[in-house]
Formats: sequence, structure tokens, C-alpha cells
Amino acid sequence: MKLQHFIPKNKEKTYYSIPFEVPENVERITVGYDYKRPVRGALADFFPTNTIDIGLMDNEGNFLGWSGSAHKEIFVGEFASSDGYLQRKTAAGTWQILVGAYRIMDEGVEVTYNIEFTFRENRLLFGDLHIHTTASDGSLDAYSAGKLALKKGLDFVALANHNNFAENLHLPSLKNLTFIPAVEWTHYRGHMNFFGVAAPFENSFIANTTDEMRALIRHAKSKGAVISVNHPKCPFCPYLWDDDSAFDMMEIWNGPMTERNVKAIIWWTELLKTGRRIPICGGSDYHTPYGVTRLGKPVTGVYTPSRGAADILNAISSGHAFVAGGVNGARPKLRYGEAMMGDTVSFDENKKLLIEISGLRSEDVILVTDNGERVIARKAAGDLSAEAAVDNIKFAYLMLKKRGFITAVTNPVYFQ
Repeated sequence: MKLQHFIPKNKEKTYYSIPFEVPENVERITVGYDYKRPVRGALADFFPTNTIDIGLMDNEGNFLGWSGSAHKEIFVGEFASSDGYLQRKTAAGTWQILVGAYRIMDEGVEVTYNIEFTFRENRLLFGDLHIHTTASDGSLDAYSAGKLALKKGLDFVALANHNNFAENLHLPSLKNLTFIPAVEWTHYRGHMNFFGVAAPFENSFIANTTDEMRALIRHAKSKGAVISVNHPKCPFCPYLWDDDSAFDMMEIWNGPMTERNVKAIIWWTELLKTGRRIPICGGSDYHTPYGVTRLGKPVTGVYTPSRGAADILNAISSGHAFVAGGVNGARPKLRYGEAMMGDTVSFDENKKLLIEISGLRSEDVILVTDNGERVIARKAAGDLSAEAAVDNIKFAYLMLKKRGFITAVTNPVYFQ
């Protein structure tokens, strides 16, 4: 959107606003402006010139910020804004550009305002859903862990400390990094992450019986928590509860890809065959830079409509995600018509599974269903686009392997 606005000489040294309309479904608003400015900087105090200041107000008349004439472009959004401007949801309606007519030449000045809208749409984000800090037995505080995550190319993290949530109440703010509140419920009979709620329990995390465990889980879910079972086949802290319906998701990949993760994937697949629909996630279980785990290895890649914690978690728990060895690995996507991985569809004889993968590095592409495995491509490199006919199956997901090692796993498409 372009707005042309003329400021006459008699407006000099006044402030006023210019309205503009913001449509629905906008995530970010960027406003740039340009005008004739013969003299800039310190010399502007001694020679005729134009100097126009800028600020912004939202559709409810709330002041969002002011940058004078220091910047030719500013932006505001829910998850990031220019320095000097508040982060704010960009609701539809009439917004205002604040104009400060500081210096105006005798002939007046024409100002061009360029307004760009970034709309909410699915984008691929990467994150690590299992990080420990000094709030439990990690070596980095929350801020340092966040900075390291940004350095690793991550978009979101979950700091999941053992049986405490104090850190969730004062998470740091880092530009371009989303923190998802989490607690790792650490029990002698298995570990689970409680995602999305700062304080998933009030009194105690203690549960000594299956009924007490279920009550604790029910309470956390009533507050909005999403529950993942962590490293369920770890030989040191496996999942030992008799109830395998307590969790919403499964961490199939924890730390380096080893036998325990392979066993977790096998167990997950067996549960899928029974009719369960369990989204997957992955996390490094990072504690210290001196261990075998590395922050951001593995990652959960998720297709989400925004960078908001709620949107990211909702997309992961809906199965619109995959787990891969790192941000620089292959990026698989599985579709069936308009549906994508995580969705449930009805069979259509005119449709096939659509397989789209970018960034392959000599990897085998395998389609896994309840009827077995099918090799789609061997040692594929670069980008791959393929179709696969399916019939009379409950689910289908992709697994990538390189030299026998798993490099990525997607959520399934489920069939009614």
C-alpha cells in the first residue's frame, strides 16, 4: 500500500496523524517513508531542509512507538517490533501514522509512505523441545541457552527442567526466539514433558500410584498442558507406567540417534497400528556443552501459522511436524490432497500420497505404513518430489535413512 501525503509549510512544528486500513489476518506491519531531504545530519540546523518524524498508533488508539527521523522504516508485530516500538497483535481496523512536521521547506514537501502487510501463513520453524538449564541440572541459564539456540539457527525452544516451573514465570525475551513453557515431570517410572503451561501443577509433582499419576496428568491437561512421553525406551529411565494412554505425544528422538530412539520409533509404530494417533517430537535433552548431547540435535520442524508459542505447540500437537537430526538436514513433507501429515483423511481413488523433500544428502526415502515399508528412493540427493499410491491402510509416514542411520521421521497421514 502506498500513501502520498503533502505537508505544507504552515504545518511545520505540528504533530498529527494519517489513517490507514489494516486488513484481517496480518501478522506484521512495516511502514517505510521517503521525501526530499536536501540536507541531513548536523548541517540540517543551518540550511533549509525537510525533516519528518514518524510514530505509530494501533486501531484502538494505543501509542506503539516513536522513532523521530532516525529510521526510514519501522515495523510492529506480535512477536517482534523495531527498537522503540511495542510488540502488539496487529488487529484489523484503522491504524494511524504519527507525523511530526519538524522542518518543512517553503514550498512544502511530498511524503511517500510505503505500507507492507505480512500475512499469517504456514511457515517451517525449527526448535528444540528438551533443554535443561541451571533451574535444574543444566549448566546454562535461560538467557544463555536462548542465545545458544539462536546461534544454532533455532526459532523456538522449550526449557524443560526437572519437576519445577519457577523459570517459566520469568522467561527471558530474545528477538526471533520463542520460548514454550515446559516442565519435565521426572519420575522413577518415566519422564514426561508438560508443554504450554507455566505452572502445570500447584501443590506437588508427587505420584506413587497409577491413579495418582493419572490425576496429575488430568489436572495439567485441564490447565491446557500438552503431554509428551520422553525417551520411553531409554535403558536408564524408561517409561514403566502400565498406562500408555496418559500422554498426547511421544519424544521418539532424544539426543543422538541410538538404539533407544530406534526402539521408541518401533513402539510408536506399534501403537499406531492399534489405532492410536500420537504426534511425534524430538529434543536434545541438552544439559552441558561437555556431554554427548548437542543443543539443536535433533530438532522438531513444524509448519505453523505464526511464531507464537500457542500456535507452534498447537501445530506440533496436531502432527504438522517432523523430527530431524538438525536444522541443516532434509526437510520432508507428506500430503494427501489438501491434507498434510498429522491430518486424518478418507480414501480417494483419484489421489496419491505426495512426497516433497528438500535438502536430501544421499538418503534413502522410505514410506512406512501398517502394512510394512516401501522404498521410494535410494541415496536421493537434493530435492525430491514423488507420488505413492496407497490403499487399505491406517497410516503412512516417511522415514529417511543414511547408511542405515535414521535422519528424519515425519508424522503420519491417517486414513479413515
